[in-house]
Amino acid sequence: MIELYTDGAASGNPGPGGYGVILRSGTHYKELSAGFRLTTNNRMELLAVIVGLNALKSPGQEITVFSDSKYVIDSVEKKWVFGWVKIGFKGKKNKDLWTRFLNVYKLHHVKFVWIKGHNNHPENERCDELAVAASKNRSALGIDTEFEMEKSKSSLL
Repeated sequence: MIELYTDGAASGNPGPGGYGVILRSGTHYKELSAGFRLTTNNRMELLAVIVGLNALKSPGQEITVFSDSKYVIDSVEKKWVFGWVKIGFKGKKNKDLWTRFLNVYKLHHVKFVWIKGHNNHPENERCDELAVAASKNRSALGIDTEFEMEKSKSSLL
């Protein structure tokens, strides 16, 4: 069993953002994080799950994702995202990330557990620290290309 803890953060929403991930299985432990110059909290919450699942070395793993994101958990557990696929994500945000998520999600046996954020849950607090620190590391902020392209398109209209 692999435990995947995730969190995302954005200052300004949209604004600088980041994600934090903890992967744990037995004695194995790994932390991952990255920041972006312009993004949203929901994108970072979802990207954290994608990055965590992508970090797994072999398919068919039993994974429990712990997240404080109702957006991510409800979208999957209530099967909304599968309906969004049927309508081509028309009117839905983050199609690029949801598509990436579905491609890696189908490789594993994933269940989600919601945890209350900022409630002294050690792994959630650590993921939050990682996400916030990554979002503030101005010298290492990446570009959330898809988000920035969509944002610039909408500002032209």
